[in-house]
Amino acid sequence: MIILETNWNLLLPILLLAVIVLFLIFRIYKMRHVLTSGGGPETSVNTIVLTDQTFEKTIGKGVSLVDFWAPWCAPCRMQGPIVNELADEINGKANICKMDVDQNKKMAAKFGIRSIPTIMVFKNGEMVKQFVGVKPKATLLKEIEKHL
Repeated sequence: MIILETNWNLLLPILLLAVIVLFLIFRIYKMRHVLTSGGGPETSVNTIVLTDQTFEKTIGKGVSLVDFWAPWCAPCRMQGPIVNELADEINGKANICKMDVDQNKKMAAKFGIRSIPTIMVFKNGEMVKQFVGVKPKATLLKEIEKHL
């Protein structure tokens, strides 16, 4: 009887520790999955996905709104659907674009992007307005219409 009590006294903390370790491994796996899933931007048909190579040509003429974002950024994931709705509403009057700063470091460095989401409005290649953080569609639409 004393042997069984001694074994349980040793076994119980080991089992508890094993359960905690398994739980932490599971949580790390889930968090990594959440942060790395959806590597590409969820875009509408009217949203343009920019790269370092296509940036200058796309924003060179007319009015363009560029959403600088990253897949791991929670506020960026909140801003993304707003930008997509805006692209559908504008429907060609202006370029509504997204640029992943992790995959396009050249332009992010050129414009000094330190916080994301950063949204910039360009007119004929020149930046006319910059927003940092999540902004409502009405604010972005007002700024675009001001420069059309």
